[in-house]
Amino acid sequence: MVGVIIHVSAGGVGILSGAAAIALRKGERHHRLAGNVFFAAMVTMAAAAGIMATALVALGVVAQVNNLFASLFTLYLVGTAWGTVKRPEGTTGRWEIAAFIAGLGIVGIALFAIAPLLSGPAGRHSGAPWFAPYIFAAVASLAAATDLKVILRGGITGAARVARHLWRMCVAWFVASGSFFLGQQKDMPPAIQDSPVLVILGFAPLLLMLFWLGFVALTRTFKQPLAGLA
Repeated sequence: MVGVIIHVSAGGVGILSGAAAIALRKGERHHRLAGNVFFAAMVTMAAAAGIMATALVALGVVAQVNNLFASLFTLYLVGTAWGTVKRPEGTTGRWEIAAFIAGLGIVGIALFAIAPLLSGPAGRHSGAPWFAPYIFAAVASLAAATDLKVILRGGITGAARVARHLWRMCVAWFVASGSFFLGQQKDMPPAIQDSPVLVILGFAPLLLMLFWLGFVALTRTFKQPLAGLA
């Protein structure tokens, strides 16, 4: 019960602080404050979920393997997004190498551990979606490929740095919003269950991500180094 309270509370803070961070002017003090709160909340949420899912998987609840993997993936996303803005522009180090290795590890876990488990007898009767590991693996492959690109280029600057930070934070934000607004509809008031409003709220982080990625790519706002982004 304590783990559930921590997980839900941190997830709520993550959803709200994520909304604040995406709305506030990038690089300013309030944006950085909201981003730091988001980072702490998402790490807490994912860690609590991972601990609970590990315990349930050990008890034979196969459906929880997706939640365990989602928690690891969320930690990877927020960790690398945070590291992107904490690292000085145009530099790399051990953190980027560790991120690349972690990304490859996540792909391997999804394809060679979780996917076979869910396709087996226990997985087919668990109610867990069999395709989830492949979606995670595809996104993790993209993330790992961009990690390698950063290492080979010796760092990242300007708009590319902002975009890297943005999409990773937004996908992690979607994990929280999707889990709440889409995954917990049965706990919502009957009047709004299966409502389009919940679908919009659930997918809002991805819609806002697309908007901001387009803004970053098509304008000159972030072409130069953005002071104070971290």
